[in-house]
Order: sequence, then C-alpha cells, then structure tokens
Amino acid sequence: MAMPQNSTRENGFCFAQTLDFSHPSPHPGNAGRTFGAVSGQDACGTPLSNGITSSGMPSPSDSCAEPLCSTTPGEEETQLEEGIKYVSAEEEELTCGWGGFTPGCLQLCNTSKGVLFFLCVASFLQGMTVNGFINTVITSIERRFDLRSYQSGLIASSYDIAACVCLTFVSYFGGNGHKPRWLGWGVLVMGLGSLIFALPHFTTGQYEARSAAEVGVCGGNQSLPCSQAASSLSSYRFVFMLGQFLHGMGATPLYTLGVTYLDENVKTNYSPVYIAVFYTAAILGPAAGYLVGGMFLNIYTEIGREIGISPENTLWVGAWWIGFLGAGAASLLISIPILGYPQRLPGSQRYIVMRVSEAHQIKDGSHKKASDPNFGKTVKDLPRSVLLLLKNPTFIFLCLAGATEATLIAGMSTFGPKFLESQFSLSASEAATFFGYLVVPAGGGGTFLGGFLVNKFKLRCSGIIKLCLFCTVSSLLAILIFFIHCPNMPMAGVTQMYNGSALPSGYLNLRAACNMECGCLQETYSPVCGSDGIMYYSPCHAGCKKVSEDRRNGKKVYHECSCVNKTLVSSPVHAEAGKCTSSCAKKPLLLCFMFVVILFTFLSSIPALTATLRCVSDRQRSFALGIQWIVVRTLGGIPGPIAFGSMIDKSCLLWQDQCGEQGSCYVYQNSAMSQYTLIAGLVYKVLGTTFFIVACLLYKPPPLESAPGSSDASENGNGDLQEHKPSLPAGEDI
Repeated sequence: MAMPQNSTRENGFCFAQTLDFSHPSPHPGNAGRTFGAVSGQDACGTPLSNGITSSGMPSPSDSCAEPLCSTTPGEEETQLEEGIKYVSAEEEELTCGWGGFTPGCLQLCNTSKGVLFFLCVASFLQGMTVNGFINTVITSIERRFDLRSYQSGLIASSYDIAACVCLTFVSYFGGNGHKPRWLGWGVLVMGLGSLIFALPHFTTGQYEARSAAEVGVCGGNQSLPCSQAASSLSSYRFVFMLGQFLHGMGATPLYTLGVTYLDENVKTNYSPVYIAVFYTAAILGPAAGYLVGGMFLNIYTEIGREIGISPENTLWVGAWWIGFLGAGAASLLISIPILGYPQRLPGSQRYIVMRVSEAHQIKDGSHKKASDPNFGKTVKDLPRSVLLLLKNPTFIFLCLAGATEATLIAGMSTFGPKFLESQFSLSASEAATFFGYLVVPAGGGGTFLGGFLVNKFKLRCSGIIKLCLFCTVSSLLAILIFFIHCPNMPMAGVTQMYNGSALPSGYLNLRAACNMECGCLQETYSPVCGSDGIMYYSPCHAGCKKVSEDRRNGKKVYHECSCVNKTLVSSPVHAEAGKCTSSCAKKPLLLCFMFVVILFTFLSSIPALTATLRCVSDRQRSFALGIQWIVVRTLGGIPGPIAFGSMIDKSCLLWQDQCGEQGSCYVYQNSAMSQYTLIAGLVYKVLGTTFFIVACLLYKPPPLESAPGSSDASENGNGDLQEHKPSLPAGEDI
C-alpha cells in the first residue's frame, strides 16, 4: 500500500497549488474522490480510492487497501513536484477476526465506534477493579489480614510499580506494532490479576470474629489466648501485591496504546471526544466499584455462615472477594473481541494525511527526525526517542503537572472512603457508597466535560494548557475546605475520661471504677453507643451485664450498663452495638467542596492528555504517553498511597493490640486527618499550578504557514485541511 509522507517539512503538506477535494463523482464508473488542483486537474491523474466496490457497497478490507494516488507499477517510491512522497508499505489485513476466521457479521464492529465500545468496557473493568473494589475493601482487608495503612498503601502502589516497569517496553514496541493485540493480551493479564487478588480468601481458614455477646459483656468469659489472637496473615499482602502487579502490567497498554489507537483512527477534532468517552468509562468504573463493592461488604465474608455481629460492628468483614472474581471473568471475556481488531481500521488513512502537527518546535530542529517513517522501529532509536522528548520542555512540565495531580488522585481514591468513615462515623460499606456518589457525577462528569470543552471551543495546544491551569487553580481554592472538620464522636477512655473530663492526647485510659471488676480485655474491640451519646470500647468497658436483640433492626442491645450515664429519669441505661451516629453540621459543606475538588481535578485530565498528544510528533505519541505514565506513576501514583497511608497512620488515636503487637487502626483523630489532607492538597496543587504555567510559557507552536491552505487551521484547532475540506459521503460515520 502506498502511504503518503511529507518530504519537505514535518507540519502538513506543502503544495505549489491550492488543494481541492471534490465530491464523489455521480457517475458509476467514478466511485472515488478526486484529489486535484483548483483548475480541476487531478494531482495524480487518477481517482482517490474510498474503498467502494463496483456494487456500491463499502468493503472494510478495501477502504484503505488502495493508494491515495496511483503510482507506476513496480515503482517503490515516487517523488512528486508538489512535495508529497509516496512510500510503498506492506499489504495490511483490515478485516476484523482471529486468524483466518473473519465472518462478515464481525465487520459491523470494525469501526472506530466499535473499538471505542470494547475499550470502554475494558477501561470500565480496570477502573472498577483497581480504583473501585480495592479502595473499597482496603479497610476490610486490613481487618481480615491484620494489615497497617502503610502496608495497604504498598498494595495499592504495586499497580503503579508494575506499570513503570512495563511502560517503556510496551509503549515503544507496541506503539509501532499491532496495538489491538497488545491491548487484548493486556486485558487478559489484568483478568488473571483479579483472580489472584481474590485467592487469599480461599487459601486461608474461616474468619473468626468473636462477638461481644460471647466475650464482651461484663463478667463473661474474657479469655483470649495470645496463641489464637496472633497470626501471620499479614504475609498475604504479597499475594495482593502480585495481583496488583498483574493489574498494572495488563492496564499498561490500555492507557497508552488504547488512546493512540483511538486518536489515529478518528478525525483530529473528534479525538478529544472519543478519548473523553474512553476516560469517562474509566472514571465510572471506580464509581461502580464503590457502589457495588459497598453492597458486597454488607454480605459476611464467610457466605452462608451465621454470625452474631452486624455490618456496623468494627469486627465485621464483608465479602470483599466477590467483585474480583466477577471482574476477572469479565476481563478474560472482553479480551477476545479486542484481540480480533486489525492493526489499522478501514478508512483511517485519510485522517492521517489530513492531520496538522502542533508539535513543540525545538530550536535545533531535531524534532523533524521523528517524521522519518523508519524512525522508532528498532531498539537503536530508543535513546534518540527519549532525547527528543527530554528536549521538549512543554512535554516535561505537563508530565510533572500530571504527577502532582496523580498523587492526590491516588491518595484520595485509596483513603477517601476511610476519610468519610472517620469524619462522619460511618461503617465501611456506607463510606464506600457515599464516596461512590461523589465520584460518579464529579469524576465521570468532569472527565467527559473536559474533552467536550476542548472540542466545543476547538482549542489549540496553548489554549488547552490554559484550561488545565484554570481547573487546577479552581480546585486549589476549593481544597481549603479541609480547614474545617467534623469532631470525633466522644469515646470514653479514648477521646475523653469516663467522668467526661479531657484526656491528654496520645493516652488511653479504658479502666474506670464502673468496669474495674469486669476484667475487660483490650484485644476485644467492639464499640457500642451508650444511651448518653458516648461511645465505649466494648460492652464490657461500658459495664454492661446483659444482652438482647432489637427485633426491628437486628442489632444487639446491652442492658444494666454501669458506666453509661443516666440521661432521663424514666429511661433505663443501655447501649447499642456499633458506632454512635454523627450529627456533624459541617457534613453538607464538606461533601459539597469535596465534590468541587474532584470535579475540577478530573476536568483537567482529558485536556492535559490532549495537550500531551499534540505537543509531540505523531510517531512519538504512544512512546510519549508511556514516558508520561512512568513519570506520573513514579512521582505520583506510587508514593501517593504510601504517603497518604503514613499520614493517616500518624492521626491514629487507637491501635489494635494483639498481645502486644500493633495491628490496624481502630479510631482516627479527625482534626489531624483533615490537617494532613489540607497540607498535602495545598502542596501538590500549588506545584501543579506552577508546572502548568511554565508549560504554557515555554510552548513554541509551529509557524502558521505550516498548515496547508491557510492559517485558519491554527485558528480553529482541528486537524483537517481548512481551506478546502474534503466532503465525506452523506451519512458516513466519524
């Protein structure tokens, strides 16, 4: 196949005459479009093939199978006076299928919209698993396998570690190879990672949650041998890390090769919309993960087994593993159709020749090397490819800005549900559901809106960077809301003394005269809410001697509690299992501004990605995305959850005590948690703002005359030839 290459300059085609794309000939014998000069003469003397057979029906395998201009038979390369060089290429198979199995019904999906659908499903599953299920079940996994927050942060970061290891190899060789095959195998590996992540549930013994009814009431059997309490379950974190590592390996092609595959097979001005839809699916995935994962957490992890505690109890562990089994099976299935797509979609060549470059212009002109059709096909070109990107300051600072945003996104997505759980005194499932309600409209809506704005206002690269800057400044102002916080629910012996007086920070005093004779153990943590509105460490620490069950909601109710203060003369003192309900008046304000922060953070994501694609040469797009993801994950995605986990650990008031060994955190100090979140948010948002400003100032666009036709191409920002646009047949899909 003959593919046009620009032999004179990188940005656009240079013609001695103005180009004219005439409408298809009405005559049956002339099914192609004419590619000629204003005078009506054909530039090549032959019609331009549009993949129409003699019967008038388009054939997917023929749409790009004919050269744009005919060449003399046997001629490998022809140099025309107008400046276009046609280089022959190997014959490509453009039909959809697997090997020789290419049924006609599959060709209906062999379009850019068909690819978009399957890639959206894959990104939805990836987001639902990695950024949804995992973040939702973090608290349950910590409780089930005795993990600390920094260890769960390391599990979350394993995804980004794997991506960094694979990105250079995948983006460089996959960018010049068969992208759908790389994508399909990646999704398959991602599915295997999900199945491995669920494996510890089936390889460990049954979870034994000792209910407060058995060991918690005052005077009951308080024995809890240390040989039973202590365990080595925390070593299962390495299995979770392996699952996350496979998740990272499998998702690496999805957000590098998947984006460029879409970008190469649609018109330039529609590319931001396609990419926005793709990323919106990736954002809706975590939202669905939070909602569905929250539902699964209301099911006890040992399905079918009777248990004496409710989901509100902090000893409860939900069925965290179900979602990973379903997502793993779905990923294995969706990889099959992706593997069947051709290397290039039918009809995509016309979009390639019409694209106008907006690549940053390097002073020494070295950026023109990337326009060589043979550049980047061997390992020897890898150092030169890296050097070209390092010479592009706009690309470098866009990467750094992306890293700052990724740190906050990774940290908040991992520990956002835990933040809500602590601030508003919610259960793990309620917090996950709440966070899902925030992410669905704010994250998904912001992602799609960002791509829509770029297309609506037809922004050029510099305008896109300014839009990113506006979004970052807006979210910077909104993040100041973390100056306020909800107060901790009063907890006897933890946040205050039993007599109501203040308790020095960092000190625990769970013993009082009212429970001295109960022989309570600190290992038995099962909080109850007294009728006086104060939380107690356990029914035993509240001095409760009897237990019953409320038939209305199935909760345990404890009576004759000697430590609970009597509030009404006619009402007997009692305590109810679970945390006290928070009545924080600042809750609506906090949720509202958290919505704004998430909205503007994701609003800049697609514009920033579009700017990255446009500021580099076409042949370096996949590799540039790979390098950007390495920077983003090395500086943002990997340290983000670990740093946030360490900060959250510092705000812990009450640690799990397993016979002298420190376990997971039971109670956090809300004021400290908000303070650390505010500091991290301000630092990274200020850095992001600075990087976007520098990227905008250093960007050097191509000269206006590089666009064919006229300078209008630089004005309206789409990649078509603006002076004389080609007329597509009526009803043709974009």
